[in-house]
Amino acid sequence: MEATAEVDKSLLIEGLGKGLRVIECFSDSHPRLTASETARLAGLTRTAARRYLMSLVHYGYAATDGKHYWLLPAILRLGRSYLEAARLPRLVQPFMQRLSMQTGETANLSVLDGRDVVYLTRSNSPRIVSIGFHPGARVPAHVVSPGFAILSTFSEERLAAWFADAEFGQFTPETITDPQLLRDCVERARRLGYWLADQYADIGLRGLAVPLKDRQGRCVGALSITFQAQVYPGDGSLVKLLPGLQEVAQLLRGVI
Repeated sequence: MEATAEVDKSLLIEGLGKGLRVIECFSDSHPRLTASETARLAGLTRTAARRYLMSLVHYGYAATDGKHYWLLPAILRLGRSYLEAARLPRLVQPFMQRLSMQTGETANLSVLDGRDVVYLTRSNSPRIVSIGFHPGARVPAHVVSPGFAILSTFSEERLAAWFADAEFGQFTPETITDPQLLRDCVERARRLGYWLADQYADIGLRGLAVPLKDRQGRCVGALSITFQAQVYPGDGSLVKLLPGLQEVAQLLRGVI
């Protein structure tokens, strides 16, 4: 993950930060919000929340029926700007395409954002139907292999802070939700240098991931492959897919 430089707080535009908080209030569980609900979620007064919401409506990023507000597709321009401007996805894409063609599986690049893994780019398998997560998808880190791969590079102090007060939801019968067991898995991923997530998020799907590091050895994300569990029984995926993942990660370490 890229480091964030310290900024002189006197240079900050507080209103911009509040506006971004308003946008972040919308989610799968809160697709439509009133001004009062937004105020509560964003920590603002109702009057301030309504002004930010109306501004989003005015600039084409949201719509309203007079009471509820919801985001419009135009909001995706903000995420698209990152994907088009970021250097990492552009560097990784050709390597992932080669990996996908060699393995016949979907290859992904993802990063950790808070408690979620965000998928930045992917290379679809040559098959008619591709599987896995699309660019821009956010998934709880504890249900996908990149989450374990990235967390395995954390220091003990940083890892403890990440786990503090965290809640881990159940997605399938295979999802690991016990914090101590999750930490044990992260420690094992650290020793192994990879992680295999066996149907944590979706029944029938597995994910295999390795950390992606730069020349200084800092983790900048994870490379992963998503595949159907039945195609590689037992340790088949470790034999057929892991060497390719590790090779690409090593090659990229020389150019990132």
